[in-house]
Amino acid sequence: MPPVADDTAQWASSGVVALTGHADGPPLVPPGDAAAVALRLARRLPFPVDGPALLAERAAFTGVTRRGTRSAGGHARLLPTADGWAAVSCARPDDPALFGALVESPIEGDPWPAITAWLAGHTGADLADRATLLGLAATPVAPAPAVDLGAAPGRRVDGALVVDFSALWAGPLCARLLGLAGARVVKVETPSRPDGARLADAGFYRLLHAGHRSVVLDPATRDGRAAMAGLVAAADFVVEASRPRALAGFGLDARACAAAGTTWVSITAAGRASDRVGFGDDVAAGAGLVARDAAGTPLFCGDALADPLTGLAAAVLALSAPPGTLLDVPMAGVVAATLPPGPVGPAPAAEWAGGRWVVGGHEVRAPRHGEVTGTAPASGADTAEVLREVGLS
Repeated sequence: MPPVADDTAQWASSGVVALTGHADGPPLVPPGDAAAVALRLARRLPFPVDGPALLAERAAFTGVTRRGTRSAGGHARLLPTADGWAAVSCARPDDPALFGALVESPIEGDPWPAITAWLAGHTGADLADRATLLGLAATPVAPAPAVDLGAAPGRRVDGALVVDFSALWAGPLCARLLGLAGARVVKVETPSRPDGARLADAGFYRLLHAGHRSVVLDPATRDGRAAMAGLVAAADFVVEASRPRALAGFGLDARACAAAGTTWVSITAAGRASDRVGFGDDVAAGAGLVARDAAGTPLFCGDALADPLTGLAAAVLALSAPPGTLLDVPMAGVVAATLPPGPVGPAPAAEWAGGRWVVGGHEVRAPRHGEVTGTAPASGADTAEVLREVGLS
């Protein structure tokens, strides 16, 4: 990708700087060039989109702000280990019980004191092994292998069918961008696992899903599995953000589908060969996208930054891939592709001047979002219609 003249300018305009730093301190500039990468990726799409602004647009709805070693959304923390730092998320209802298994003691009430104490006596490698075993979104802060983001789109998708099994942010953003490129998007949920983002900010959910259609299928039933298989067989693109064994349990084989001509976009925390679980905040920080304060303490950058960066990258890669491709898109690898080699020093801080924050001569903009048009469908609203269209009853 061609360089962008001023990475600081792209960070300042993205809204991410406003979300980075201590709550009572100035905004800080994250390391690397993720905002500039987002600009370059967005320029490859066949329609105009503000790539840097994508990185912080959820915060424009939720109103979250910078919180230092706590994520903007509040569910993740950066905590010291015996040999470094770790990024840990505790957001799911069953996470306290899983962390109880990690610390080998039941956790009641606030889980963070017990987690903090356990980490202080264990290494990052201990955490990585046990978190993977238990399915916890927790990882040491360490460099990750980078993925290549250099392919150029050359594929038209007008009228193509995108079947989206993903939830939350990265996968739905990828599907949204494919939809804006002209594809028809069908979101698939299960009765027991609807997209958790439906229960969060309605405006942000509508931004990602307006104009899509919604199907609910039960993989616990023979008919549900058959309908899933038929819908996937009819798809030009499949977008999913699960560990490979999850959809395999539904009877769906990504490699076989790709061999049959489907472009399969697989978004994971650390690649299809890894069983690691991760969300946007812990993945980004774990891969090294942290802003160091003057004392060297790592701080979260933006809001779940690995999610929008990966969603944008995945859409561009999907538009670059020929039919019949299985795209392995690890969020940690996408983040790593934006980071400089070697240690990162203290982050540049913005200054208060003329009633605004300024860094490197550039105003620090607040998070903003794209235009919200249309409505997002209710869960399962289009199931019968979509199945009829692809020849399934």
